[in-house]
Amino acid sequence: MRMELRVCKHCYEGNHGNDGKTAITRDMVACAERVREYKDLIGVDAIYITMVEEGDPGGAEALPAIVASIEGNQVNLSDTQLVMEDGDGNMLVYPNPEDILEVLTRNLDQIQEQTRQDVTVELSPEGAELVG
Repeated sequence: MRMELRVCKHCYEGNHGNDGKTAITRDMVACAERVREYKDLIGVDAIYITMVEEGDPGGAEALPAIVASIEGNQVNLSDTQLVMEDGDGNMLVYPNPEDILEVLTRNLDQIQEQTRQDVTVELSPEGAELVG
């Protein structure tokens, strides 16, 4: 299995002025980085973390999947998403931050069961509220 977390670079850096969104974005990246450290314990081949710049076409860097939605008469590409590809080439895409954090924290729970080391990531209050 391969995974790619794509996040808005400006949200991660706090340039959009929404502290809650920045905190959740940073939580997602911290969780993905920790999963990447221990990926072999849960059978994950690779985890990519991509910072998406405004205007990038969905940020497809490692896995060729792009999430879009239609609002009014305009197509909007999702800049934040988690893409997972299994060994058969099937893809799962999670565009909601709540779902992304849920998947990543579940991976951390699976890793925790396989090691004696503490792999927990301290989530922001906003991130902790999302995964409740």
